[in-house]
Amino acid sequence: MTSTVSTSYTLIPNQKYRRSNRRSRRFCKILDIDSQSLSTLGDFKALPIEIFQMVLEHLSVKDISMLSMVSKTISSRLINYISTPSGNRRLLQKDFHNLELSGKRQGSCILEHYRALGLLLKRCTLLLPTKDRLKYIHNILSEVSCFKLNGCPNPLHCLGLQCYGVFLQTLTAGWDELECHRVFNFLCELSNLPRKMQTVVSSKPGSARKLELRIRLYCRSVLLYHWIHRSDSAFWLTRILKPWPMVNQARLLYIIFGPVSSLDGHVVWQKMIEGPTDETSLKGLADAIKLLYDTEAKEWTADDVISLVDELSVVPREWLMENNARLLILSGNNICFTFMASKAVNGRAVELARLMVFLALVCEKDLYCMDWTVKMMQKVCQVFSTPGEKNNFLQSVENAFAHLVMDMLQSVMSGDRDEEDSSFLNLFHLVNAQANFHKEILYLTLRSTST
Repeated sequence: MTSTVSTSYTLIPNQKYRRSNRRSRRFCKILDIDSQSLSTLGDFKALPIEIFQMVLEHLSVKDISMLSMVSKTISSRLINYISTPSGNRRLLQKDFHNLELSGKRQGSCILEHYRALGLLLKRCTLLLPTKDRLKYIHNILSEVSCFKLNGCPNPLHCLGLQCYGVFLQTLTAGWDELECHRVFNFLCELSNLPRKMQTVVSSKPGSARKLELRIRLYCRSVLLYHWIHRSDSAFWLTRILKPWPMVNQARLLYIIFGPVSSLDGHVVWQKMIEGPTDETSLKGLADAIKLLYDTEAKEWTADDVISLVDELSVVPREWLMENNARLLILSGNNICFTFMASKAVNGRAVELARLMVFLALVCEKDLYCMDWTVKMMQKVCQVFSTPGEKNNFLQSVENAFAHLVMDMLQSVMSGDRDEEDSSFLNLFHLVNAQANFHKEILYLTLRSTST
C-alpha cells in the first residue's frame, strides 16, 4: 500500500510539469517570431505604424520602391500603406484631364509616376503567385475609372489609358509568356474586350463608331504601345488578333491602326475607297504588318501575313489600287515581293501587272527611286516558271499602262474636274511614271549589253 500511494502521488506533479513546458516553448516561439519580424524593420522598429506611414508621405515613389526590397516585413508594411486611404490618394494620381497636361513635360511626369508605381507594386508583390498579384493590383486600381475601357467620358483627351499601359508594361517586364497570357486573359475578363470586339466585327463598319474608338484607344494605349522590344509588341498584337478568323483579323487591324478623323478621332472607313490617300494614313497599318512578318512573331507564317494583307485590301470594300501599292511600298521589300510573288504563282498575271503600274505611279508621286520598281519587276519575273508566262506578264504591264492612261485621259476630257484638278494631276504623274519606268528599263538593258 505504501508503494502504491507513493506512485500515485508522484504522477501528478510530472503531468503538470509537462503541460507547463509546452506552453513556455510556444510562448518563446511567438517571441522569437516577433523579434525576428522587428529586427528586419531596422531602425523603423522604434516607430509606430502611423509614424512610419507619415515618413512614407515624404518619400518619392521611386524611394518607396527601393525601400520595399529591404525585407519582407518592410514590403508587407508598404502593401498595407498602399491600401490605406491616404496612400491610395497619394499614389493614384487622377488628373488625367488637366489641361496643363497637354504639354509634353507635364504629360511625361504623370507617365513617369505610373511607371514608378508599376515598379513599386512589382517589387511588393514579388513573392505572390501571378493570379494573386493581379487580383491585388486590380483591387488597388479598380477605383480609377479612366483605366477602364468604357470608364472615361472623354477618352480622346485623357492620359488614363496611357498611364495604365505604362504601369502594366513595367509590372510585366521580364515575365515569361505563360504569365503574360494570364495577364491578357485577366484584362479581357475585366474589360469584356472579346465581346466588344465581336460587336464591332459583326456590325456594319462605322455603325458602332464610339465602341470602335474605345477599342482602338484601349488596344493601342494599354496593350501595344510602351514596349521596348518589338517581340513584346508582336506578342500582344498576336493575342489580340489570333483568336479571330482572317476576315475579322483584317477588320480589327483596320480599327486599331487605320486612318481616323482629325476632328473626332473616329475610324474613317471610306478613306481607302474614295480616293488616293497619303503615307500618314497607311503608316500604322504598314508598321503592324511588318511587326507580324518579323521572325520574332513566332505564331505567324509568311502566308498568314500575305493572306491578311490581301483580306485587308477589301475592308470595308475593295481599295483603290494606288492605296494598295502605297501600303506595299511602306511595308518593305520582303512583304511587297512575297505578296506579288503569291499572285504570280496563283496565275493572277493581269492583276499583278496593274499593281506593277500603280507601284510605278506611287514612286513617281512620292518621289521614290523608279529603279526600285524595275528591280522588283525583275524579281517577280523570276517567279514565272516558263518564258511564255513571263512574256505574257510583261505584255500585261504595257497593256495596263495604256489602259490606265486612256481612262485618265477620258476623265480629263470629260471636264469633270474638282477644285484641285486631281484628274489632270493624276494623268500628269502617270505619264511621267511611264516615261521614267521605261527609262530605267533602257538603262538596265544598256548596262547589261555593255558588260
